This record gives sequence, structure tokens and C-alpha cells, in this order.
Amino acid sequence: SSCVFSTAAQQRSTGDECGPEDPHDEPKHPLSDCALEHKAIKLEEQVRDLTERYRKALADSENVRRRTQKFVEDAKLFGIQSFCRDLVEVADILEKTAESAAGEAEPSNPNPTLKKIYEGLSLIEAKLQSVFAKHGLQKMNPVGGRYDPYDHEIVCHVPAEGMQPGTIALVTQDGYKLHGRTIRHALVGVAVESQE
Repeated sequence: SSCVFSTAAQQRSTGDECGPEDPHDEPKHPLSDCALEHKAIKLEEQVRDLTERYRKALADSENVRRRTQKFVEDAKLFGIQSFCRDLVEVADILEKTAESAAGEAEPSNPNPTLKKIYEGLSLIEAKLQSVFAKHGLQKMNPVGGRYDPYDHEIVCHVPAEGMQPGTIALVTQDGYKLHGRTIRHALVGVAVESQE
């Protein structure tokens, strides 16, 4: 039985070499040289195609990674945008209150309590603007500048007395930017030529 097993193993190992032809003859291949060349060319084209697809997929994944990273960075920078919009409303109230207290605390009115309230409100307002600046929130100062629809909203037109038409003559409500992005438009009056 071991003899039969070894013969079967020997036939399996010699495999294709066994046959009626002489083992020294050229083996018959179903594909000719021309067919092999054609197949090699096809395989090279497939490799080029797959390489190109791979490069495109790599570029796409890199673009997705960059977009995602930009989205995360913007979320970090502008995540406080709605909070800032609410805070600028508080800043407006504080500024108007300080202006009102300043009007009442004139030298003609010697009330020391009112003067201290005005000084306290001024300090709070300065500190609030400092905190705003620390977090990238800045008040716009458009008076004298050109009108920009991305930053300003026109609420009135004023005669251009000593100003060039199209420039901002007054601000009725301050505008704010967060890291360069307008989060509240400034309400402005634009100078126009008076028509006589």
C-alpha cells in the first residue's frame, strides 16, 4: 500500500510532464505569443486604470479630510456666534445706559453718586469690549468709510455736507464681526448729494 501511495504522489508531482509526448518537447500552451502579448497589454492597462483610480480615491479622501478639518476649525471659531449676538444686545444696553448717566453727571450736577455710577458703567463697558476682543468679537467703526452691503444696512440717507456721497455719515446701531465674519450688520446713514 505504501508503494501505491508513493506512485500516486510521484504522478501528482510530475503532473503535466507525464503524457504520451516526450517531456523534452515544448509544452503546448493554449495561448500563442501574440495572445500573451495582448493579455500583457490588457493587464498593464488594468494596472494603469487601477493606479489612476487609487490616486483619485486618495485625492478625494484628502479633500474630505481637509473639508472636515476646516469644518471643525470653523465650529470652534464660530460656535459662540449666537451667544455673541445675544451679548452684543447687552453691550448696546450698557452703552446707552452709560451715555445716559454721562449726560446726567455733567459738571452742572454735582451729584457724586451719579458720577460714580457713570465711572462704574464705563469700566464695565471697557471690560466687556476687552473680553469681546479676546474672543475675536470686534465692534465695527464704519463712520467715514464706504458703504458695504455685507457689513452695513442702510436705514437713512443724509445730505453729504463735507462728505463724499456713498460714505457712511452716521451709525444708529453698532455692527459686530466675529473673527472677520459679520454677525450683526451696522445700521447706518449714508451720505447722498442733496438735490436742489
